[in-house]
Amino acid sequence: MAQSDKKTSPEVAKKAAQELHSKDSSATAKSVAASALSQSKKN
Repeated sequence: MAQSDKKTSPEVAKKAAQELHSKDSSATAKSVAASALSQSKKN
């Protein structure tokens, strides 16, 4: 599979992390959040 050079922005990564930590988030929301975080820049 081809790799993309697009990365998740820091703002979206922060919201994704909050979604993963939320006990009220659905499994689908957590899956999408995890995907976004996996595509974020590593510092």
